[in-house]
Amino acid sequence: MTEPAVQLDQIAKRFGPFTAVHPTSLDIPAGHFVTLLGPSGCGKTTTLRMIAGLLDPTEGEIRVKGNRVNEVPIHRRNLGLVFQNYALFPHRTVEQNVAFGLKYRNVSKEEAKRRVADALSLVQLPELGHRYPRELSGGQQQRIALARAIVIEPDVLLLDEPLSALDANLREDMRVELKRIQDRLGITTIFVTHDQSEALAMSDQIVVMSAGRVEQVGPPEEVYNTPANEFVARFLGASNIFEGRVADATVDVVALDVPIFGVVPVPAERAQGLSNGEPAKLVVRAEKLKLARPGTDADGAVSVDGVVEAVDYQGQVARYFVRTGESLLQAVNMIDDHPFAEGETASVRLRPRDCAALPGNK
Repeated sequence: MTEPAVQLDQIAKRFGPFTAVHPTSLDIPAGHFVTLLGPSGCGKTTTLRMIAGLLDPTEGEIRVKGNRVNEVPIHRRNLGLVFQNYALFPHRTVEQNVAFGLKYRNVSKEEAKRRVADALSLVQLPELGHRYPRELSGGQQQRIALARAIVIEPDVLLLDEPLSALDANLREDMRVELKRIQDRLGITTIFVTHDQSEALAMSDQIVVMSAGRVEQVGPPEEVYNTPANEFVARFLGASNIFEGRVADATVDVVALDVPIFGVVPVPAERAQGLSNGEPAKLVVRAEKLKLARPGTDADGAVSVDGVVEAVDYQGQVARYFVRTGESLLQAVNMIDDHPFAEGETASVRLRPRDCAALPGNK
């Protein structure tokens, strides 16, 4: 079995009486793109800074490629770092910025020149070596910061919200570019973000954090479709969550009795090991709730009628808020030739296979 690139063994960080990161253990597989995802203040950046050597853990052990690094200074950990503000030296050229980390390594001038040229080529900016940071766009500065991080051939690449300063379109382009580079190099990467779409699009594995604790670890599809608790369900995308009770549980299906929909048979693999009679929550992603004209064929879906209270137009899709009884449902649907308008009656439909179920206390 391949040894993890990074191992966190019960690391914690406290600032006086405040615990920023509770005791956490985590293995980062070699060559994987792993994202620490969560809201501001959840401990993700603190965790990254402890791995980098910018903060000392209050307790626990950090290992990189099997070696304990707790007392190893940052410049000896062979880690590539890219920060939100890029931290480029304004008085140095692009080539000098990229080559900076090589000055403290046993690298000849010829080798350094080759590595810098290779790094600039990899980020698709081979002709800009003579320029200064002030002459570059935000996206170009981000690429230069990345080139500086990878030129040292690090054991692990650490990225702290590197795309957040870019505008929306450029951010989408750069996340594709960043994943392309990571795939090509095969370098273990730990990426910090609060942006769910970035995490889902780029990651091999997502670590969801909240209030200094790890809530769930898994591939994007698993974390999104089978959330471990209500926090994960709500943080990763818009979710509808309904209180209910387990009416029947078998090896294949867990049937939830939910007042608004009646009995919904959820696949057992997405039902968190629930048993008969216990309280439970039905989780349905907003894009899995489909609106249809009342009276049309439901094609086996569970349905309930409601009134559209608001429409949030988003270009190709619209987010509908539909009132049914005391519940306000969210449905994100593609806009067809006849979108629903406020005040219209709509049939809200779900397929049981698109649902997940949680214990009532999660």
